[in-house]
Amino acid sequence: MTELALGNARIVLADEVITGSVLVRDGVIADISEGAAAIAEDVEGDFIIPGLVELHTDHFENHYHPRPGVVWNAMAALQSHDAQIAGAGITTVFDAVRIGSAPGDGDLTDDVNAMISAVSAADAAGRLRAEHRIHLRCELPTEDVVAHFEAHFANPLVGLASLMDHTPGQRQFTTLSHYCAFYQTRLKLNDAEMAQFIADRQAEHDRYADANRAAILALGQQIGLAFASHDDATAAHVDEAVLGGMAIAEFPTTLAAARASHAAGMAVLMGGPNVVRGGSHTGNVSAVELADAGVLDVLSSDYVPFSLMQAAFLLPELASSILLPEAVAMVTRHPAHAAKLDDRGEIAIGKRADLVRVRRTDPVPVVRGVWRQGQRVS
Repeated sequence: MTELALGNARIVLADEVITGSVLVRDGVIADISEGAAAIAEDVEGDFIIPGLVELHTDHFENHYHPRPGVVWNAMAALQSHDAQIAGAGITTVFDAVRIGSAPGDGDLTDDVNAMISAVSAADAAGRLRAEHRIHLRCELPTEDVVAHFEAHFANPLVGLASLMDHTPGQRQFTTLSHYCAFYQTRLKLNDAEMAQFIADRQAEHDRYADANRAAILALGQQIGLAFASHDDATAAHVDEAVLGGMAIAEFPTTLAAARASHAAGMAVLMGGPNVVRGGSHTGNVSAVELADAGVLDVLSSDYVPFSLMQAAFLLPELASSILLPEAVAMVTRHPAHAAKLDDRGEIAIGKRADLVRVRRTDPVPVVRGVWRQGQRVS
């Protein structure tokens, strides 16, 4: 039997913050008590919160492709990503792996295989600090997305798939000027070439998107895979998501879409960077506006791992109706529940002892210790 006791802590529970101690026995929370503990590690009044649960991060991909044209060793990229994830207080992470080869990227099949194989091998060998699962980001208007999905959806580490469509003129890029600003310089296209690029992407959407959506949903629903919609902007998008049985609405671009998604029972997910930066980098609805409207459920670090911790402590200052336990739930209990991981995400007796010690400093909190199932990992 192994035990861990943390005392003199501000413990963030589901609906309150108490001062006391947490006792862990064999990787599970065994007791929570107020007041001083006879024998416990003194955490000096720091917060103890549940380990963060990250549903959508592109960070593994960024380590695997650190520069244009550069491909890193997948295992080394994963371990580098893992160290930063754990250091940010994230104990469960869904590594996003994009499937569906978009123009300009070449055939992604080898990259997809390498990244997923690295996660599987590292998990089996116990190489990782955080618990890693796989999030398949399915780019619907591509020729090979269904083939990629068929190859990997039954992998036991695949726990989430998102249905994405970055066709210009809709969803994230309803305004073509935003699309051009994002892609034209990156692709080094003149105006005429960019216009043709847009026309080609719209034609691919018409050819592939609907059929690919139906095929992927049919396969995933056979095994009960959780699905997320992505960048919903309109009532029609939300209706489509509801019809497809989506559990999560990732990054809705309008307040109307977020309201409709929330009302339909989907967990509305927004980016931590959106909270930290004070708004969307593409001009879409802000996460704080959704919080004020009572329709924000989950935060994701997206492209900056530490933004998840920053956002959890910053949100109560920006949204008057949000208290710290509710903000912490958006990065712990709510994402765990949305991903069907109800054994974690909360400091409660019987739950996994995934814990983070945090010192609240302005403007950026400091992570001072991370435990996964009672074992120190950072």
